[in-house]
Amino acid sequence: MEVDAHRPELVVDPARPTGRTLLAAGVEQSYVDVADPRHLRFEYVRRMAAVADLAAPTGRPLDVLHLGGGALTLPRYLAATRPGSAQLVVERDPAVVDLVARELPALPADVDVRVADARDALADAPPGGHDLVLADIYRAARMPGHVTTVEFVAAVARTLRPDGVYLVNVTDLPPLVFARVQAATLRAVFADVCLVADRRMLRGRRYGNLVLAAAPRAGRLPVARLAARAAKDPVPGGVLHAATLDAFVAGARPATDATVAAVDDRPPPRPA
Repeated sequence: MEVDAHRPELVVDPARPTGRTLLAAGVEQSYVDVADPRHLRFEYVRRMAAVADLAAPTGRPLDVLHLGGGALTLPRYLAATRPGSAQLVVERDPAVVDLVARELPALPADVDVRVADARDALADAPPGGHDLVLADIYRAARMPGHVTTVEFVAAVARTLRPDGVYLVNVTDLPPLVFARVQAATLRAVFADVCLVADRRMLRGRRYGNLVLAAAPRAGRLPVARLAARAAKDPVPGGVLHAATLDAFVAGARPATDATVAAVDDRPPPRPA
């Protein structure tokens, strides 16, 4: 997860001695098990991993771009589950990069980490070069406005292969206004979009994370298999797609650079 806060730190999980949690401004950003990169504590990370698992045949190496790095949970997971995948990680905060490199296990040689802003990195990325783009871009508890717009999503789409998939982590609270706008924003660019989240979130009963998946080709997303996987998660999830996503979006309008610049550049704050 991309972070921008003073003095990020890694703390040991008292319930799991091999677990490490990355904190920024006291907010949990990433979790890594130094002994088992397949162990994923955060539910939204498991949902992103589920889409990545189903995006291509098991074990096939992929070309992956991570926008937001944090403790590099998903790069480590993909290196373990899809050996040989070429992965580029873009993390904005050099203090996080230095901390993770110093205190966590070394990454495989085919994982490259660069310090840059996500949008700047997309401007420099070659077109059609990635099978998978994952965005988990937060500054402490907030998603920067310049990575929430149609223009940003279009830049992501340009870097994907025709059969590629884009994943984004969205944090929101009831009534999920920000998530609805983000779903509409992805739909303005991509032909196939779905949303995966805890069923309680979809019923407006809790604050938390939702995962949006999108693809340039209609029918590309493995919606049925993803729904089955989400239902079996320790925190059971649901999938919204097609008509159910229509109802969720319910007239929300896509965010653009112009509309984001005209209002406060932040999604709803973390509740007390």
